[in-house]
Amino acid sequence: MKKESKHRILILGASGFLGGSLYKELYPYFRTFGTYYKENANYIKNNHFFQYHLEEDDIFEILNIVKPTIIISSLRGDFSAQIIVHKHIIEYITSNSCKLIYLSSANVFDAYSKYPSYEHDKTLSNSIYGHFKIKIENMLLRLPKKKVAIIRMPMVFGAQSPRIQIIKQNLNQKIPIEVFPNLIMNVTTDSKVSQQIHYIINRNRFGVFHLGSNDLVHHDDFIKEIIESLGQKNAVFKNVYTTNDDRYLAVLPKDNLLPKHLQLYSQEILTEMKL
Repeated sequence: MKKESKHRILILGASGFLGGSLYKELYPYFRTFGTYYKENANYIKNNHFFQYHLEEDDIFEILNIVKPTIIISSLRGDFSAQIIVHKHIIEYITSNSCKLIYLSSANVFDAYSKYPSYEHDKTLSNSIYGHFKIKIENMLLRLPKKKVAIIRMPMVFGAQSPRIQIIKQNLNQKIPIEVFPNLIMNVTTDSKVSQQIHYIINRNRFGVFHLGSNDLVHHDDFIKEIIESLGQKNAVFKNVYTTNDDRYLAVLPKDNLLPKHLQLYSQEILTEMKL
């Protein structure tokens, strides 16, 4: 398809699970570039990919070559190094015509357990990961509103997702699969998130987005249904109880709603697993 868009998109972490899904979704429509970490012949041959070591390399070198109008951050790695990189990205965005789409997590709310969380709820976390995500979100929220989209996601599944790969590996090795019977959550897939972010780019949307399924599921029920949809029987489970009561870790949309065809229900993920 002919790339007619004015946008030049740089995906940080394009060799990862979510970053790779985003690259596949966006490159037919935009001038799309990405970073990768490990040596890979396919990336080396692709002049739209740059090797980038989070703790060693200067992000400004890549930014000055690509001159992106949109940066999508799906980086993984050392938290302190990520904070420094995002400070540099903020510096670039402040002085250039550029917007950041930041992939965050439901864990920014993991200190709340009594109810699901919505876009404008105050963030509060008990985990190191949640604290880290909050720190970067707070840095970004100081930028002009139209320059940032924060994407908060629940657990992400998909045929090639690390979570599904670990489940398959445990099934093959007959290792008990951990489930959390008291955890109420919502879920999503890499393909749906990629479509949703494509829409956000096309419509120039900004602000905070909660891109999880519209319905809530218990963690143990959902994992058991996934295993059933994979055609597996006789799985062994290890129940993990972090609390005596039901605990919510779900991000639901209230204000920044997307069109109905881009919304998701957990059953669609189970259907996808059967393909």
